[in-house]
Amino acid sequence: MRFTELELAGAYAVEIDAQSDERGFFARTYCARELQEAGLETRVAQSSVSFNLRRGTVRGMHYQVSPHEETKTVRCTAGSIFDVIVDMRAGSPTYAKWIGMELTATNHLMLYVPAGFAHGFQTLADHTEVLYQISVEYSPSAGRGVCWNDPSIGIRWPMIDGVTISARDASYPGLGKVR
Repeated sequence: MRFTELELAGAYAVEIDAQSDERGFFARTYCARELQEAGLETRVAQSSVSFNLRRGTVRGMHYQVSPHEETKTVRCTAGSIFDVIVDMRAGSPTYAKWIGMELTATNHLMLYVPAGFAHGFQTLADHTEVLYQISVEYSPSAGRGVCWNDPSIGIRWPMIDGVTISARDASYPGLGKVR
């Protein structure tokens, strides 16, 4: 695996090292030793999958507060997504800054999301599936969110009109009102 640090400290694009032949390819998507050598979290307490029927579906922007902050890797296993993280770390020089990248079933990229970041995505294709490996179990009492289209953050989503979003995700407050 190859780790490329992104503009927000602690976040990485992760490329797999695919071994290809006439059958297709084989690659590791998790290696504790390689993560540890890169100085990244190695613990995986939970794996989750998200299946999304329609293009334009938005999930997020989710995060958990201390002591249940999550580190996660996110990979698109079918279809494609515009994957986004927002730095929610108080006192961080990049607080409220965001980055987004396209993860697809064909580019095989993963996003390493450090603790203290909100995470979400928008599907770019129908029938999209996303796989997460998460460092801690989900704790409903620690779960938080920030408005996916908060103008003070300014995420440039591929689609703004006609999105499919849950009532919970649509009701998250703007950055100035998160707790």
